[in-house]
Amino acid sequence: MFKKLFGFGKKKEEVIENEIVENEELLEESEIEESEEDSVKEELLEKTISEKVQEETTCEENKTVTISEKDIKSIEEDMLEEETIEEEFKLENDIETNCTDEEGMEETIEEELNEGREKPSFAKESLFSRLKQGLIKAKQGITDRIDDVLKSYTSIDEDLFEDLEEVLITADVGVNTTMEIIEELNDRVRKNKITNPMDVREELKGIVEEILSKGNSKLDIEASPSIIIMVGVNGVGKTTTIGKLALRYKSEGKKVMLAAADTFRAAATEQLDIWAKRTNTEIVKHHEGADPGAVIFDAIKAAKARKTDVLICDTAGRLHNKSNLMNELGKIFKIIDREYPEAKKEVLLVVDATTGQNAVVQAKSFKEVADITGIVLTKLDGTAKGGVVLAVKSEVDVPVKLIGVGEKAEDLQDFDAKAFTDALFGN
Repeated sequence: MFKKLFGFGKKKEEVIENEIVENEELLEESEIEESEEDSVKEELLEKTISEKVQEETTCEENKTVTISEKDIKSIEEDMLEEETIEEEFKLENDIETNCTDEEGMEETIEEELNEGREKPSFAKESLFSRLKQGLIKAKQGITDRIDDVLKSYTSIDEDLFEDLEEVLITADVGVNTTMEIIEELNDRVRKNKITNPMDVREELKGIVEEILSKGNSKLDIEASPSIIIMVGVNGVGKTTTIGKLALRYKSEGKKVMLAAADTFRAAATEQLDIWAKRTNTEIVKHHEGADPGAVIFDAIKAAKARKTDVLICDTAGRLHNKSNLMNELGKIFKIIDREYPEAKKEVLLVVDATTGQNAVVQAKSFKEVADITGIVLTKLDGTAKGGVVLAVKSEVDVPVKLIGVGEKAEDLQDFDAKAFTDALFGN
């Protein structure tokens, strides 16, 4: 029995083995309990952290709500003040942009003019530089080719004059004007006993300057009131020229008004209205298809009532070969003569220099139905055939008063025969 109870009689190894098994089982149970305990601890920790975060979030929200409720009145007052300031700032910008007050603009203009008076030589040089830049193509098409001809000769003979004649005709100087120039040049060469071909250049330059200097090329609107009537076919640049003139006279402190009497072409009135807004100029306009004479009549009445210095009238781009449209132009002039006799009148024909001899044909046709006082040659910077200036002046016998040598406002310049010739001949 003792053997059975205490294992007497068993081998020593079996006893040891049983003890090891029992110890291992106890160890495993202990590890399981520790693992379960650690898991419980982790769950408690996570729960505690979660509750803490939620508590802090709730606290922050409560804090925000408390602040919002406490200071909401102050915040609303600040926002209202900011909106008021923003509206006032926007209103000031709108007033500056769309200002109709003549005095404010006159002050700005006066400042610009004063700056110009401080440096008159710079302003003059700038205009001449722009003129030279605008006549680069014309110079290449006329005087550069003339120089090539003169350099190719060692003596002066009939062949030289024939080559010069060809250059002038192809530069749109016109056949009649070219023959007159060559004849005068031949006489001067013989009279001055010129033998060096390069000396012919100065004589030719002198002849060109004399032709361009004939007549009064100054745009006369110094007197107030004055009226300018712009005529010419569509696409020559009438509307753009009107806008640039309005800007010029506004800068001189004059009170300017526009009359949109081109009621036949679609969007013509709208285009002129855009220029009126750009230059802050008053405009009189009717609906599309309205009677042009009625527009001119209303514009004259408005100009008188508002004591306008310069009234600039746009007219339809009438084709010179359509007599009924040209007759309509005649009606406009009758209304002006009857309703505005005291105004100094300028009738400017706008022609596109790039059209060459067609510009001369237009000028002759318009001259038959209108007392044209001057010609505006636009787009001279876009053609190598600048000789059309000579052709228009010589064959139509109407002075060129304005030339366009670029897109900017200052590129519409008063025509100066000497400055034009100097720029053309590269002086």
